[in-house]
Formats: sequence, structure tokens, C-alpha cells
Amino acid sequence: MATQRRLGAESSRTRALLVEAAELLVQEEGYVAVSARRVASRADLKPQLVHYYFRTMDELLLAVFDRFAQRFLDRQAQALASARPLTALWDLYTDTFVAVIVIEFFALANHRAAVRDKIAGATEQFRIGQIAELDRAMRRVGIDVVAYPPSAIVMLMMTISTTMKMESNLDIEHGHAELVALVKRQIDEVEASAGKDRN
Repeated sequence: MATQRRLGAESSRTRALLVEAAELLVQEEGYVAVSARRVASRADLKPQLVHYYFRTMDELLLAVFDRFAQRFLDRQAQALASARPLTALWDLYTDTFVAVIVIEFFALANHRAAVRDKIAGATEQFRIGQIAELDRAMRRVGIDVVAYPPSAIVMLMMTISTTMKMESNLDIEHGHAELVALVKRQIDEVEASAGKDRN
């Protein structure tokens, strides 16, 4: 009976360096650029170490996904705690790094069956929590969650940010500035109106 080989500790500094290097490759060149050799070179480590810490490259990519998701949750919590949660959330969603990672991991999920369920399941749970947190933040500052459903806002912001990034990658930007201005104006009006209603 075959025994499962031992992997390096998840708390290892070396493992963290490999995950960070893989994330940078995903951000700069896409998930297809992530190979043991490229990751090790980026981390200034030996390629064998990649396989010491990860059974497969998909396992490494999922570690990148987990790292990104945790950092995003932390940034989202800060955004939603602000006096202007919709503005802060929009700024977070339109952060180029966020859009790039989201696009790459959705592409990965569509092309690699081995990671599809994990990414889809985690994203679904993440969205449910995201909507609940936004609902609380909007109620806190007095924004009408019936007129402006948090679930619709999350979907609009994510769709707009990822679509603009995908188009920008193709040097298509016609209408982007106008759309951003429209969204910001609408957010300003909603948040300003909520502030008046509370006074």
C-alpha cells in the first residue's frame, strides 16, 4: 500500500514565499505562467521545493486563491467599516489587482476541473457573506436596502470592474471613464441622501 508523502509545513516561511511568488506571476502573466520552475525562480528558491510543499500546481494555485481571499476579506472589512461604505467598496472592487486575480481564478475554474468545485464553492460562500456584511454596513449609515439591494450592488460592482479590466487588456476603453463617473455620481447621491435622512 502506497504511503502519502509528507509535505512541508503550511506555516513555513518558504511555503509563504512560494505562494507569494505564484501570486505575482498570476497577477503579471496569468495563471498559465505558474510552473514550478517559474515560481521557484521568482522566489529565489530551488524548483524541488515547490513539490515539497505542494503535490500539484493546482494545489499551489488554490493556496494563492486562499491567500488572496483572506486579504480581500480584510480589506473589505475596512471598507465596510468606513463612513462611506459604498465608495470604499467601489474603490476596492476597481483596484486593478483585485480585478486581475478574480478574472484569472474564474478562468482557472473554467479550465481545470480539479479546482472548479473549490473555487466555485468558496466564491459562493464568500458572496453570501459579502452581501450580508454590505447589508449591515448600509443599514448602519442609513442607506435604503430595499431601494438599493446589497446583492445587486455587489454584482454590479464586480461585473463592472472585471468587464472594464478585460476590455482594458485589449486596449478597449471607450465608455469606461463615463461609466466610472456615472457610478461615482450615483454612489455620492445615495450616500449623501442617507446622511441627510439621518440628520
